[in-house]
Amino acid sequence: VSLRVNSKLDFPVDHPMVEHFKFLKANTKAVPKMTIPSPAVVHFRGGRKAISTDVYPDMDGFFADLGTTYGKAIKTFYDAGCRYLQFDDTIWAYLCSPDEMQKARDRGDDPTRLQEIYTEVINTALKSKPADMTITTHICRGNFRSTFVASGGYEPVAETLLAKVNYDGYFLEYDSDRAGGFEPLRFLPKGDKVVVVGVVTSKTGQLEKKDDVKRRLDEAAKFVPLEQMALSPQCGFASTEEGNVLAEDEQWAKMQMVIDIAKEVWGEA
Repeated sequence: VSLRVNSKLDFPVDHPMVEHFKFLKANTKAVPKMTIPSPAVVHFRGGRKAISTDVYPDMDGFFADLGTTYGKAIKTFYDAGCRYLQFDDTIWAYLCSPDEMQKARDRGDDPTRLQEIYTEVINTALKSKPADMTITTHICRGNFRSTFVASGGYEPVAETLLAKVNYDGYFLEYDSDRAGGFEPLRFLPKGDKVVVVGVVTSKTGQLEKKDDVKRRLDEAAKFVPLEQMALSPQCGFASTEEGNVLAEDEQWAKMQMVIDIAKEVWGEA
C-alpha cells in the first residue's frame, strides 16, 4: 500500500470525521470530544514499506508533510466548532514494548529515533491549535474485544512524551501490571498539563472497589500533583463494533463510579 500525504491540499471540510463531529455537536449541550488517529499511527505500523519511494524518496519530506497536513486537520475541526480534539495513539505504547520494537526492526525500520521524529511531527501539527482549543492524546495498549497488544511501563518514553510533546493532556492506561508503576509521571511539567490515569478497566465487567481506586490515585499523587490529575476508564468500552467482553449495565456502573470518585476527590466541577 502506498501512502501519500499531500501538504498542498487542505483537509476537506466535508471529511466524514468532520461531518460526524458536526452531528455530535448538534445533538449535545456538553462539549463534544472528537477523536482521530495520531500522526504516529499513520507511520509506525507500516513503516517505510508502506510509503511510496517515488513520492517520498527520503522520509524527511514525508514527516514534514504529515505534520503540516495534521495542522490543517486541526484548523478544519476548529472551524467546524470543535474545541476538544484527541489524538488516539497506540504507538507510544509500542515504543515501550520490546516485542513491538523488535517487530519494527524485523520489517527493516530503525525505531531508535522515532520518539524524536514523532515529537517534531506532532508539535508541528499542534502549532495550528488556537488558544481556546484543547488537544489531548490517549496512549492505547490495544483494546479489541478486551485483548491487548503492548506491554511495558512508560519509562522509556515518559520524559519525551510528557515534557516535550505539546499536548494539553494525556490519557494513560494503568489498569494492569502491564503498564508498570506511576514513577514515569514525575516527568509531567508543573503547570496546566493534565494526566488522566486510567485505573478503571474497560476490559471486564467486574466493578473495582472505590477504596482501591482512591488508593491508586494516592500512589500516583506521589509523582504528580493531584490538581494535575484526573480519572477515567483505561480505554473505551467498544473500540470496534464487536465491543468488549462486558455488559452495557456494567459499563454504566463503571462510569458512575468514576464520576462519584472524581467528585469525592476533586469536588464538583
